[in-house]
Amino acid sequence: MATAYSTSTVAELGGSPKRSRRMADILDAIAERGEISLAELSELFESSAATLRRDLTVLADQGLIVRTHGGAKAAGSLAEVPVALRDTRFQDAKRRIARAAAIRIPRERHAVALSGGTTTAGVARELVNHADLTIVTNSLSIASLVASYPRLKVVMTGGILRPQSLELVGVLAEGTFKAVNVGTAILGADGVSAAAGVTTHDETEARTNHAMVSKAQRTIVVADGSKIGRAALAQMAEVSDITTLITDDSADPEELQRLRDAGVEVVLA
Repeated sequence: MATAYSTSTVAELGGSPKRSRRMADILDAIAERGEISLAELSELFESSAATLRRDLTVLADQGLIVRTHGGAKAAGSLAEVPVALRDTRFQDAKRRIARAAAIRIPRERHAVALSGGTTTAGVARELVNHADLTIVTNSLSIASLVASYPRLKVVMTGGILRPQSLELVGVLAEGTFKAVNVGTAILGADGVSAAAGVTTHDETEARTNHAMVSKAQRTIVVADGSKIGRAALAQMAEVSDITTLITDDSADPEELQRLRDAGVEVVLA
């Protein structure tokens, strides 16, 4: 499982957007290689050794990596990037995906369930001018985002707060999703593949999101191209549960074809 860290310290990780992007990419590089030297990082990111040492120190202080002589290595699972850093990656693709999802929501009375995640939060931003819309979510970030728009009705689940994703999970959250009927579920993902379905890194989060999908008339999965073809630890939905996948043109075309063959409508934003 991913390393736990507090909401307050995670919020301080990145600082500037540029630094947040670099630190997220450093985590990806270490997760891919297992261990990496400072010289390799300097070549990858065209940054000074002093800058990268400071980044590594921050990441090590949060338990996300382990410093080595001349570099760093993975500390447990680095599969899940902190939410404070995730928001800086693939921003253009996520905005296009969010717009493509929002235009598929009827401009009339409708209930939409939204899982947590930066891409689903982008969908929420695109929905704020819809009239007569009910948003059902277990995400503190999304609820806070849409709460100030009087035309939107917000239903928040109960549950246990998961600080990595700022989502409420567990039996209370599942009970809320099972108690309502929604027209559309908007589901983010850490991995989407024809073989494994829609997956995430945390099994409790997966059960909560599965409950959301089970009561929806249709499910739209929103995931940037880096998630396509990947399989994370826990399944949230089977391929047969997906009505539409909205991604971008960086996604693996062969995997997209396998998803189409499985009956999924694939939209490239």
